[in-house]
Amino acid sequence: MTIRKLGRTGLSVSDVCVGTSALGSFPAQYGYEVDEDTAVATIRRVFEGPFTFIDTSNEYGGGASEERIGRAIAEHGGIPEGFVVATKVDPLPGSTDFSGARVRRSVEESLVRLGVDTLQLVYLHDPEKITFEEGVAAGGPLEALIDLRDQGVIEHLGVAGGPIDLELQYLATDAFDAVISHNRYTLIDQTAEPLLDDAQRRGVAFVNAAPFGGGMLVRGARAVPTYCYAPVSEATVKRALAMEALCERHGVPLAAAALQFSTRDPRVASTIVGMSRPDRVDQTVGLLDHRIPEELWAELLPLAAIGRHGHETAA
Repeated sequence: MTIRKLGRTGLSVSDVCVGTSALGSFPAQYGYEVDEDTAVATIRRVFEGPFTFIDTSNEYGGGASEERIGRAIAEHGGIPEGFVVATKVDPLPGSTDFSGARVRRSVEESLVRLGVDTLQLVYLHDPEKITFEEGVAAGGPLEALIDLRDQGVIEHLGVAGGPIDLELQYLATDAFDAVISHNRYTLIDQTAEPLLDDAQRRGVAFVNAAPFGGGMLVRGARAVPTYCYAPVSEATVKRALAMEALCERHGVPLAAAALQFSTRDPRVASTIVGMSRPDRVDQTVGLLDHRIPEELWAELLPLAAIGRHGHETAA
């Protein structure tokens, strides 16, 4: 584990960020429940180190993720020194309301749930839910976020989404200090390359989410023949199986290669790994510490490079 600068924010964070979307319990996506005590115990364990960066969102678990993190923060007596807790603004659940007024309300909810007076880093979450023009319009979400930052309610702004072209548009506004991309910079898919390069040029922190592609790069393509929770083509499955075979030949867990593919890139400020049990902290440390020989990278990276053009979905 290493500490890296979070872009131009002046903050420093661990190269692994603790993802908490499952912490609020989301069985429809993850296939399992997470009770409150387990969730709080997980954050308590995180506060013991070595990971100093936590990522959540207003909408995770209908607000339960923030509430559980807030309980752990309260029990600790505040956010530990040197830690960064980031959250995101979201539309009203079940609606497409991403107005400036909704953004302000989302921030208020997060402040209460987390039990803090200011938010260190707040992302505009999934801006693809509206058009870019709506996002930057007068009275829209970006205007509200900038105002809250200028008031000191938020320290730094980020954008977290899917479509790379849209995120590039938001970075061009020069309003954001951090950007999250998910499932687009992994051993399978590297379509986030233009965003990585643009963020680096601008001094914006690139935070890489979902290095395991929803499970394929942990359990293998036979067990999980999907990527980002969607079926993929036989060609993509075969490529993932070839990667798995290479890792097995070198005695390296596929998950270790998938995680270190992200953390070894100096353009990546931090990599988000979901954790919903205390033991996931030590498991992740083990993946980071597992030695990967250069011979494996020499064989693995050419297979991964095919993903610069994306991955093929099932017909």
